Amino acid sequence: MIHLKKLVATVLLFLSVTVNLMAQQAATQDIEMADRLREDGKIWVVVGVIALIFAGIVIYLVRLDSKISKLEKKIS
Repeated sequence: MIHLKKLVATVLLFLSVTVNLMAQQAATQDIEMADRLREDGKIWVVVGVIALIFAGIVIYLVRLDSKISKLEKKIS
């Protein structure tokens, strides 16, 4: 369980740093594609797909961690 907490904390920290860097980069550059997606209202589709992929990866890692923990307990 401690490994899971560390994993979640690490992922959240990485995500916050990544979002911060992306926001800073977007603020300093004119991104035509992003402006077009915002105008069309499709930016939320992009955000949703990215969120789904991220959630899938997190769920996969949590399940993998629990399976590995069960195997470790079984071995010892």
